[in-house]
Parts: sequence; structure tokens; C-alpha cells
Amino acid sequence: MEFNHNHPLKNLNTFGISANAENFANFNSIEELKKLLEYAKQPIMILGGGSNILLTQNIQGSILKNEIFGIDVIEEDNKSITVKVGGGVVWHDFVLWSLERNLGGIENLSLIPGSVGAAPMQNIGAYGCEIKSVFKQLEAINIESKELKIFKNKDCQFGYRTSIFKTQLKNKFVICSVTFKLNKYPVFNTSYGAIEDELRDMGEITSLKSISQAVINIRSRKLPDPNVIGNSGSFFKNPTISNIEFQSLKKDFPLIVGYPNGDNETKVAAGWLIEQAGWKGFRDGDAGVHKNQALVLVNYGNANGKDILNLAKKIQNSVAQKFGIQLIPEVNIL
Repeated sequence: MEFNHNHPLKNLNTFGISANAENFANFNSIEELKKLLEYAKQPIMILGGGSNILLTQNIQGSILKNEIFGIDVIEEDNKSITVKVGGGVVWHDFVLWSLERNLGGIENLSLIPGSVGAAPMQNIGAYGCEIKSVFKQLEAINIESKELKIFKNKDCQFGYRTSIFKTQLKNKFVICSVTFKLNKYPVFNTSYGAIEDELRDMGEITSLKSISQAVINIRSRKLPDPNVIGNSGSFFKNPTISNIEFQSLKKDFPLIVGYPNGDNETKVAAGWLIEQAGWKGFRDGDAGVHKNQALVLVNYGNANGKDILNLAKKIQNSVAQKFGIQLIPEVNIL
């Protein structure tokens, strides 16, 4: 079991940023991971699909890439199936696996980039659905003690695009597998108007596969393919403000886009804020803001991580000055 030194990361991050890892190795089992942890130089970083990171420098220490695969049914009853999925499985491949078996719960999360192991870290979500609604538990290795720990749903402290693995336990555990409970008799979630409109345009009867295809169609139109233009999907989180603040902003900006978030808060569309601040389609060298979705920052070819980060900071300052709202990055900046 060997480490590669000065290993290039350009093809391992969806931004397509050129950077190197001081030490790099893959693992495809918990046993392999434990052995690597014995010898890995600190600090240690775990890499999944590379779809939620911005590399602003070469990475010192060790990068370990999760390649634990496999999708196994471990429990089944009349209403549901419980499935254990390797952390290295591509998320959308798991979605397709569920659709082939007519199992509901993750169809709204179609085409989200990244790996299954990274999904609970940020409680991935889209179109009215979050992973926490189907999440049962995960297995993770403590990087320091190398002991296996099981985290149940409540242990993960899921929030909006976050979990305990992005806060108190950041860089403390390696997620090896995730167990989900999928429904044999799903309740369709088409609460987001865009999905209903897309289904109508498609002329399709509402089903798991048609909802998935509607989401894929919408995402494909709005979001650039990382294989064509480097990006990490949504760069910023949608900010949450009080209903009072939202109503105050609405007086000055009647078209502001927001969605109820509980009884006292409103989630504001970050893309709308960025677009209204004049950044949609902006380009400075090879760092830019996508022409169709202002929430997506892009690398047109040769931008480096600092170019993207500097652009992000300018956008944050601009939105804060115009709306009094501080945007928080959704991607991990390294």
C-alpha cells in the first residue's frame, strides 16, 4: 500500500483547478483505510467526488480517496427497503439504482454531483427534499483512534446544508458507508413549481422516473456540466433571515424571491440576490459567474482557486452592501 507523492488533483475536483497533494492514496475497504491512517502524514483529508471543494493551494499532508463501493439490501418489509451504500459510490448512480427498483425518497436529488459518503456531510438537498428524510445511519472511522462508530440520524445534527461533520467533527471522521430507508409506496414531492411545470411540458404522468427526469432537465438547463465548464454547483447557501427582515427588504425590492423556513424565518434565493447585484454572466479572465445561474461560479479553463475565491469575496461584499445579507459559501475552501 503506497502513497503517491506530489499527486495532481486537477482531474479529481469538478472546478478543474490545478493543484497537487503532497501524499495521495485510494482505499476500497475499511481495513485498507485503517492501514493508510497508520502511515498517513497529517493533516489528513478525505476526498469523494471532488464536487464540493475549491482548491486555493497545494494540499500538504495526505489526501485519501474513498473508493468503497457496493449497494446492499440489508432489510426489507412490505413498505420499505433498507440499503447500505458504500461511501465511494457516485450519488447519482445510487439514485438510478433506486429508480430501477421503483424505490422512492431520493428522486428529487437526481444529478447532484459527488459521492454517497459526502452526501450526509452537508445534508444534500434539492427541490423540497433533503437526505435526512431517508437517512438511517452511517458508519465512520475515527481518524485519530481508527475505531468504527455508528451515527444515527439525530447524531448527525443535520441542518440546512450542514451536519456535525462540517462543524464539531470536521476532519475527525471518514464516512465509509451510509444506510438509507427507501419507500416501496412513495409520496411524490412536486411542491416546487418548477417540477410541476416541467412535468406538464414533458406530458408525463407523475412517477418516480418522471420526477427524476424533470429534475435532470431543470438542472441541466440551469447548471453547467463540470466536464465542459469547471464548477462546483451552487457556490453559496441560500441565506435565512427573519420574516421581519424579509418584509422590510420587500418594500425596497418587491420581486425578491424567498420561501418560508419555519414560522419565523424566510430562506432567500441567493441566486436572485447575486443576479440583482449585477454579477450574472460576469467574467474576469477565466473566473466567472455562469450566464444561466448566478449561484454558480465557474472556471472557464485556466483560473486558479484564488481567482475563484477573490471573485466570491467581491460578490459577498456587493450583496452585503445592496441587501444587508451576508452570503456563506456552500463549498469547502481549502
